Amino acid sequence: MNLMQTALVYLKGVGPERARLLKEELQLRTYQDLLHFFPNRYIDRSRFYQINKLPQNNAEIQIKGQITSVTYIQQKRGKRMIASFEDETGSIELVWFQGHKWIRDQLKINEAYIIFGRLNWFKGKVSMPHPELELERNFQKNLEISFYPIYPSSEKLINKGLSQKVTQKMVFQLLNLQTTPFSETLPSVLLNQYKLIPKDTAIRQIHFPANQQLLTRAQMRLKFEEFFYMQIQLLLKNQQRKQKIKGHNFKKVGKNFNDFFRHHLSFELTNSQKKVIKEIRIDLGTGRQMNRILQGDVGSGKTVVALLIMLIALDNDFQACLVAPTEILTQQHYQSLAEQLKKLNISVALLTGSSTKKERQVIHNGLKSGELNILIGTHAIFEDTVQFKRLGLAIIDEQHRFGVAQRAKLWRKNEVPPHVLVMTATPIPRTLAMSLYGDLDLSVINELPPGRKKIKTLHRNDSNRLKVFTFIKKQIALGRQVYIVYPLIQESSKLDYKDLMDGFESLSRSFPIPKYQISIIHGQMKSEDKTYEMERFVKGETQIMVATTVIEVGVNVPNASAIIIESAERFGLSQLHQLRGRVGRGADQSYCILMTGSKLSREAQTRMETMTRSDDGFEIAEVDLKLRGPGNIMGTQQSGILQFKIADLIKDQSILKAAREGALRILKQDSSLKDSDHQCIKRTLSELKFDSNIWNFIS
Repeated sequence: MNLMQTALVYLKGVGPERARLLKEELQLRTYQDLLHFFPNRYIDRSRFYQINKLPQNNAEIQIKGQITSVTYIQQKRGKRMIASFEDETGSIELVWFQGHKWIRDQLKINEAYIIFGRLNWFKGKVSMPHPELELERNFQKNLEISFYPIYPSSEKLINKGLSQKVTQKMVFQLLNLQTTPFSETLPSVLLNQYKLIPKDTAIRQIHFPANQQLLTRAQMRLKFEEFFYMQIQLLLKNQQRKQKIKGHNFKKVGKNFNDFFRHHLSFELTNSQKKVIKEIRIDLGTGRQMNRILQGDVGSGKTVVALLIMLIALDNDFQACLVAPTEILTQQHYQSLAEQLKKLNISVALLTGSSTKKERQVIHNGLKSGELNILIGTHAIFEDTVQFKRLGLAIIDEQHRFGVAQRAKLWRKNEVPPHVLVMTATPIPRTLAMSLYGDLDLSVINELPPGRKKIKTLHRNDSNRLKVFTFIKKQIALGRQVYIVYPLIQESSKLDYKDLMDGFESLSRSFPIPKYQISIIHGQMKSEDKTYEMERFVKGETQIMVATTVIEVGVNVPNASAIIIESAERFGLSQLHQLRGRVGRGADQSYCILMTGSKLSREAQTRMETMTRSDDGFEIAEVDLKLRGPGNIMGTQQSGILQFKIADLIKDQSILKAAREGALRILKQDSSLKDSDHQCIKRTLSELKFDSNIWNFIS
């Protein structure tokens, strides 16, 4: 048995109780887990402070001196023990609230000690609660390292006696048990190219570094390794999927595509759109299943790309479906596509949770017979009752709204799975895309259609509200429409933010009927009521749409020229950018006004400045990543893949890039990892229990 797979209970000084605590609190079960439980910081134990020069904060510091006296002070519950600790410059109180008897028996008065602990300042007086103590003569004898590792811990572990000293001792013992060097996990070609130190050196130096330079090199090596194995697994998934999973071969681009492209497409495609269509066409003709993500900023023209790709599916006698997360968005997709395809002999249907039994029956019959060419719908499409005759292409809009299990249901609609194109208007920073979607082929539309006017984005606070209302009235007088978005539906007692219902009443007073008509939409409304209100706004029957973020994705009203975002400080950057994209869809100059309170946190101020300065979704996403971190951007359901032990997606972007390039190069040269230098990769992957289950192939 591999020594590293031994349970921690067998490590000297651990035992059943400590093993249970380590498993519960830190998910540490084996020697291997403890070995890869890396310190999150280090303390230089070669540095000593003088008492009269202590930092005026709660720093962890080290002092040489003597204990000159010990006293006890009675408290409501028990008593505390206080020792006076002195050096040649002054004195400090050492305080213990528990364990007095055992500690008092160990203390030696007027002998040279080294103390280490966290300072506690109160009313200008300093103390050190529960310090670590060591006689100076023992300290000098034991000082094998100057950088002491500090490991992640919890209050429960500390209270149960699992201090930093105990953890350090456990790791030190474990490293000494490993008498042979730790197996190398990276091939020599990568070690040489990136000047990486060996695995054995890295593991020993990350825990007990000899100096700062070796610590830096150990961190670099282990971060590279972590990124490398994440990337090689993602790339292998992509490679294996292409080898194992057959796809429909769309051999021709025929009548439907050419007729629409030549006679019914009313504008010139951008070069970026043409490039993306070419990439997708190549995928569709390989005989392997396509699994591609299409990223494009708000208004970049992803929907027309989707339509053209669906027409290629139809030209090859297949059906296509487009799945979107909300009924409002599916209805807009349906109306847009039905309008564009009305002069072609192509049948399009809409399926949502609101579809009647009679409508569903017609759709089911049309899908099974093959007479229905394109189905557009919400997650209702995933239902088992929805069966296609020949589903060749599935397009998923705003894919992060759907779970893996839901998307997997599309695969089961046919014996041969359909080609999958995932679309997102949420710009994803390159580093995050490499990590989360590294197993998908990536296409990006990075230019907007010509003639689009830049949306003017302004930041205003509540004192400007009357001026903003005057601006809205001017826009309406010009025949335009306005969105006003609120973050909450009902008033929160904890948060001082205007909520939607309060805002609606206030607006009704400032914009009275019959001169002004106001629509209202929020997530708690019935679906048919939302549709009714949305249609009134689309038809121009109402000039103001008061809404929550239900309008965030895909709503398209070209006549809407302004969006007012209330309590904008409550929204993330990507969400603000998505909301801004609801305007700027017509020929008129459009505006986005960010309304906030006058007191903003530094982070909120950064968000407002970024929005007013930039309209580049990818730049905004990078700032958002730095502000919020990867897990929060993707949502908790996506954060699992981002739980790195030592690497950091934000700080270590250059290492991630190098690791991905290294992984790509190795797989290009040796896709089966047969080369002798690559056997360490094969072995490490098998130890990582790389799972080739089909679920892995569904991004």
